[in-house]
Amino acid sequence: MIRTHIEPCHVNRAEADALNRASGERYTQVAVFHWRTYRKHGHWLSQYGAEKWNDRANAEQPTLLHAHSVDAAQQGFYKACKTTRACRKAGLETRFPYRRKKFRTTIWKQTGIRREGDTLLLARARGQPSIRITLPEHLRDVLDIREVRLVYDKAKRRHFWHIVVEHGTQPKEAPGTTTVAVDLGEVHPAAVSDGHDTVVVTCRALRSQRQYAAKRLAELRQRQSTCKRGSRMWKRLQRRINRFLYQQAKRTRDMEHKVSREVVNTAVAMEAGTIAIGDVRDAAEKVKLGKKSNQKISNWSHGKVRQYITYKAAAEGIQTELVDERYTSQTCPSCGCRHKPRGRVYTCGQCGFSGHRDGVGAVNILSVQQHGEPGRICPTGSTTYRIPYNVRVLRSPLDTGQVACGQPQEAAAL
Repeated sequence: MIRTHIEPCHVNRAEADALNRASGERYTQVAVFHWRTYRKHGHWLSQYGAEKWNDRANAEQPTLLHAHSVDAAQQGFYKACKTTRACRKAGLETRFPYRRKKFRTTIWKQTGIRREGDTLLLARARGQPSIRITLPEHLRDVLDIREVRLVYDKAKRRHFWHIVVEHGTQPKEAPGTTTVAVDLGEVHPAAVSDGHDTVVVTCRALRSQRQYAAKRLAELRQRQSTCKRGSRMWKRLQRRINRFLYQQAKRTRDMEHKVSREVVNTAVAMEAGTIAIGDVRDAAEKVKLGKKSNQKISNWSHGKVRQYITYKAAAEGIQTELVDERYTSQTCPSCGCRHKPRGRVYTCGQCGFSGHRDGVGAVNILSVQQHGEPGRICPTGSTTYRIPYNVRVLRSPLDTGQVACGQPQEAAAL
């Protein structure tokens, strides 16, 4: 399995900034030349043509970067263009990359990485000494080192190494052959059901985190609106906003990873071979529920949670699939009558069935997956709540998007 490990960077700050600045310059040169050519001649440059022009234009200029690190910076623009095409094909209104970048993450490919015992040597330009990284103990037995990135952490205001490794471990065998359903929600991140028992993964801190971020961002934007754009105070507030957003994104991602891990652990305990996830990708399209409700729906990161569940489940040998979730939270699992509930408890006016609203949604998703329509499976077991972590104990959340430095055992569980 391929995983990314975050390790502290002991390279001098000025030297690290110079490397990322050189990467940003190469990216910007390619982007500017591409759009100028398109505006003047109407010709969309190919990636090969842009790289060839950029190499020729900088042939006499000194550089700090290894040749393949230069290629990675140049290719970043066309990778962003490819992502934009995919988003437009999916119906999203996105814009092709156009901004200049003063700094950009420097990437070392496999051809620029050499290993000597427990030390990594990252190549730079001809005549420049290699950068040496001492591998921590939990990375010394990995099968292969795929990539190394020099990433600037805006929250901590320092650089870190992101080391992409191949552990060589194979996915486990599926714990069973049953199917469990997952209903993703905005209040409770997920509800898991096997048709008998239901587990509601509750994480109110995640919702509170999003609300606080929106409120604090509005305050900072309001203060910034009173300043002249481009002034020293305006720039100061913009740097503060950027750092705040980065901090909140890391905290939110940490909670989402813990929620997804709890979902997969529950599926393993239920001996699942397949996880059916309710498809809520169009939940925010053409929604008019008022300013506050629309903000909650737009801040709901169900796509990330679904992505985290997918790759964590794959490591456990469990397959995932998307299931249409229309009317699953409104259909009674006992009699099939449709009723739109209020609050977190679903009560049917026809047969008197009562249960947790998210649990009803999960059971009906399972019914759609197995029988093609909701209301064909009635839960007979219990409903339990699980909190993925203790908020009071975890004062400073780790970024569990990758294996965190100094926490190999805990991170490996992700």
